[in-house]
Amino acid sequence: MDILEKIEGLEGKFHEINLLLTDPAVIADQARYVRLNREYHDLERVLNSAGKYKQAVMELRSAKEVFFHESDPEMKEMAREEIDALEAQLPALEEDVKLQLLPQDPEDGKNVVMEIRSGTGGDEAALFAGDLFRMYTKYFEMKGFKYSVSSFSEGAVGGYKEIIFNVTGQNVYGTLKYESGVHRVQRVPATETQGRLHTSAATVAVLPEADEFEVHINEGEIKWETFRSGGAGGQNVNKVESGVRLRYMWKNPNTGEVQEILIECTETRDQPKNKERALSRLRTQIYDKEHQKYIDDIASRRKTMVSTGDRSAKIRTYNYPQGRITDHRIGYTVYNLAAFMDGDIQGVIDALTVAENAERLKEANL
Repeated sequence: MDILEKIEGLEGKFHEINLLLTDPAVIADQARYVRLNREYHDLERVLNSAGKYKQAVMELRSAKEVFFHESDPEMKEMAREEIDALEAQLPALEEDVKLQLLPQDPEDGKNVVMEIRSGTGGDEAALFAGDLFRMYTKYFEMKGFKYSVSSFSEGAVGGYKEIIFNVTGQNVYGTLKYESGVHRVQRVPATETQGRLHTSAATVAVLPEADEFEVHINEGEIKWETFRSGGAGGQNVNKVESGVRLRYMWKNPNTGEVQEILIECTETRDQPKNKERALSRLRTQIYDKEHQKYIDDIASRRKTMVSTGDRSAKIRTYNYPQGRITDHRIGYTVYNLAAFMDGDIQGVIDALTVAENAERLKEANL
């Protein structure tokens, strides 16, 4: 089947979904309505690219008709110029349509919960986790993403043992999903008196935020506790029990195993808001656990190591003496560490996206 035939099939599906979205029965089924609405917008994006490609193909055919059948030399020359211009444009338009035709990850458009945890390396690992958090927040500023910290645990000499934060914006998970994994740093720590190079690590997890209807939680089984928040914020912080802690017994539908999920939230001074955010994190954690099998299945089918979902895999090294960053999944190396740590990470994200798209095109025989 060629690309034009695939486009025609998608046009029929687009019109069918458009009709379904006006059906009162579909509107009443919120989960189905949201799913179809997403599919509608995905198809709309594909068909916008496809429309440009189809238009260029039709114009090329017309120009060739004129060139082969026109006797007027001036008209023939104009047709020749148009053919050259269109033939130069078509490969890029075709490549764009092929990429759009690849099945989109339904998670890509979601907001995310990010978790950064210090790994091997003690105090230096906590400092590095803090550096990674700063790097990402600088990147969010460039992208126009918003973030809010929901909980953190500081390191003894600075940085974070753990920090958890929400990120919202356009296509957030699709942009940040390649950051999951172990980030390794090689540098001389500020606490090192002998000037020796140390290797430390921090893990980053990027979890797509779950919609309410995607995860079933029996709220009556949640055990809530409140406590006084610590840290800066004046007298109110220590006098009002605004911090919340929830405990929930979750049964894994894949294995039947039961485990307790514990979540604390001290993000705001408003207890109801902290409860709402703790619930959102609970939904996301359960969604992530229930979808790990789905992520593993995708990883096992892919030859590429770009986006495996394996959070124990070492994905990137930050070498301070050489000013070098290396992403081990695609052999990407640049020597702009200072700018990178200031949030200039789009280059590696683009390279990872291109690498994964190339692999997916190959698998889809497009």
